[in-house]
Amino acid sequence: MQRVWVVLGFLFAVALLAAGVWSYGFRQALSQLSEKAQADLELAADRLSTQLQVYQELAVLMAGHPDLRNLQGADTPAQARALLLEVADKTAAVDVIYADPTGRVLAAAHDVVGGSVSGHPAFERAMQGALGSEHGVLTSQGDRFFSYAAPDFSPSGQVSGALVVIADVEDIEQEWRGSTEAVFFVDRNGVVFISNRTELLFWKREKGQPGLTPPDGQTLSFAADQVGPFEVWDLGWGPYLPARALHLSRDLPVIGMTGEVVMDIAPAQRLASLQAATVAAICLAFGALLFLATERRRTLAQANAVLESRVAQRTHALTAANTALRREVRERQEAETALKHAQEDLIQAGKLNALGQMSAGISHELNQPLMAIQQFADNGTAFLTRGREERAAENLIRISEMAARMARIIKNLRAFSRNESEPMGKVNLVQVIDTAVELTQARLRSEQVQMDWVSPAEPVYAWGGEVRLVQVFVNLINNAADAMSHQDERLVRIRIHIGSGSKLSVTVRDIGPGIENSEKLFEPFYTTKTVGSSEGMGLGLSISYGLIQSFGGNIRGSNTERGAEFTVELEHFREKEAI
Repeated sequence: MQRVWVVLGFLFAVALLAAGVWSYGFRQALSQLSEKAQADLELAADRLSTQLQVYQELAVLMAGHPDLRNLQGADTPAQARALLLEVADKTAAVDVIYADPTGRVLAAAHDVVGGSVSGHPAFERAMQGALGSEHGVLTSQGDRFFSYAAPDFSPSGQVSGALVVIADVEDIEQEWRGSTEAVFFVDRNGVVFISNRTELLFWKREKGQPGLTPPDGQTLSFAADQVGPFEVWDLGWGPYLPARALHLSRDLPVIGMTGEVVMDIAPAQRLASLQAATVAAICLAFGALLFLATERRRTLAQANAVLESRVAQRTHALTAANTALRREVRERQEAETALKHAQEDLIQAGKLNALGQMSAGISHELNQPLMAIQQFADNGTAFLTRGREERAAENLIRISEMAARMARIIKNLRAFSRNESEPMGKVNLVQVIDTAVELTQARLRSEQVQMDWVSPAEPVYAWGGEVRLVQVFVNLINNAADAMSHQDERLVRIRIHIGSGSKLSVTVRDIGPGIENSEKLFEPFYTTKTVGSSEGMGLGLSISYGLIQSFGGNIRGSNTERGAEFTVELEHFREKEAI
């Protein structure tokens, strides 16, 4: 029941709002119609005044014409009549008359007044020395006219006659008749004398009354309302006049009349109704949506009560699950930390394994310079005893060279074996491969493996870690040597390839039996060596794969027409990217 009252109250509020919108929109539309009606009335009044002024000026100009004076001669009246007839034809005047002070017509174009203008108000005014004007109906023809009379002064200053111009009002109406709005001009007697609606002619306004009455005395419906500053008439004046119209008026003292216009307000009513209907429709649509939303909200509130009870039950279970999840996350973090340490230890183990494989050769590399140093030292002592300083100096130089060679070998071994994670940066790939070749040189020489590597003259810079890259290439060279251990011909070829883009690659190729299973090549503990042998556990390629991936590169292996080839792809180092 409460919802019914709410709906009824809302509908009542919408009706009030629509009525307010209609009233405001109607007044705004009336304001626009008023501006248009005022402009149309001013235009019609200006046209009428301008057209009548032509005849007024014609009377003034023709009053003193020389051919209209001294009309007593035999040919003079005929000449004057011809002149007046020509003027009447050119100006569309009903008649142009020249009369003496008694009102007797001396010359006329058509003489529509019957030979005398005595008693005519316009003529009587002219006899007083002023411009006279009058409107009325010609009794002979029943046509409406407007007349102007201008005095003719003699040389002595006395009024010797008057020129009267009679204009047909219907001819003047022809130029603005048929306009949309009904325009009419009421004289001082309250009679409609000029209008663009012929049915309104000669209607009369009673004194003190706003409406008009037909000349036959018929009573028609009429009511006048005031809508704000606007006067609105309810008319029942015929099918060609609006039933409800806006009324405006304007005084025209120049012609002694009042101009009035009635404009149909049906468009304003339709516009106001459309605005009110639009607002009502919007409000009703909004109200319907609001009602649906309220109903939905009430339904959701009921559902929410059910959900809250379920949420309370689930919260307890989620709390327990969350505690278990946190414990699992902590265990996973600890496992990840342990895995990271294990990976670092595995990398180090790979280095030490490589060093173990190269230990015999490295010992030979260090023992050979030591024996040479001892021999050169003994020779130098003997040369000094014999006084041969030049030969002793040569032996000392050879001793220095051997010591420098040993220092370089030990430096590379220390750099290779240190357990640290150097930051990635600019690495000279040529120097990295030189170091790897030098570390494996003793083993390759002892196993009679030929190394096909020519160090380029220009450095090639890659993005990575120097020590870890050395470990990768040491592993690849050792794996190539292991693969060719059971054959007589042994060759390792290393090349650097610089691509057109940001990538560069290094290929390590052997002439061994090739790769048996490329899919498991980089898996941990996968090896093709004899089980239980001391040559390795299958971790070298897996470690190398992880190191190259950490540099943003890639490593892959494939078979060639003879042997296997491993390709290491690295990012080309660029100064702008490093910054």
